[in-house]
Amino acid sequence: MICHVLDRAREAGLGPVLCAAAETEIVDVVEAAGYEAVLTDPEHPSGSDRIWEALTTKDPAGDFDAVINLQGDLPTLDPALVRAVAEPLLDAEVDIATLVAEITEPSERGNPNVVKCVAALDDAHVRARALYFTRATAPTGEGPLWHHIGIYAYKRAALKRFVALPPGMLEQREKLEQLRALEAGMRIDAVRVDTVPLGVDTPADLERAREILQA
Repeated sequence: MICHVLDRAREAGLGPVLCAAAETEIVDVVEAAGYEAVLTDPEHPSGSDRIWEALTTKDPAGDFDAVINLQGDLPTLDPALVRAVAEPLLDAEVDIATLVAEITEPSERGNPNVVKCVAALDDAHVRARALYFTRATAPTGEGPLWHHIGIYAYKRAALKRFVALPPGMLEQREKLEQLRALEAGMRIDAVRVDTVPLGVDTPADLERAREILQA
């Protein structure tokens, strides 16, 4: 599954593709498939810390000023989403970018496992500053709710600052690390896309992903 994500990242055509992993078994599989991998400290508290170690290991001179963090459990990821999340970094005011899609399933509106992004987005606006992320049903009132997709693009300086920050109060309460950045005054822009990539979290998800990839 991880190699499928790496394939999608390469298809996006934005730059070198690198896998950061804490397990030698994953590194071996990735390298056997022809990709670069970095074995990172297994004690990292988050994926952001892991990609920072991989970035500084592979690019100590700082030639690359941005990095996109993709999760290995998104094998059906559309390369267009990778390109979409990178675009806001062209704005000098933006530190981090991420993706959202409108929630269309009623059951997801109140599901705490579906993280919502509070941002001034609608059919006329495809990008807006993220004001908050929550597991609650928010905002209230009429209008769409936005499902946060856990793909991030960081400016290098922003990622360096982020991993040096202590965990935030709201981050610990909601169990959402992106709130650490907002608490510290960093700007996160959300880009609206049309689909949520399939996340592989259960054996049933794995079978569904295999069916999609085989088709």
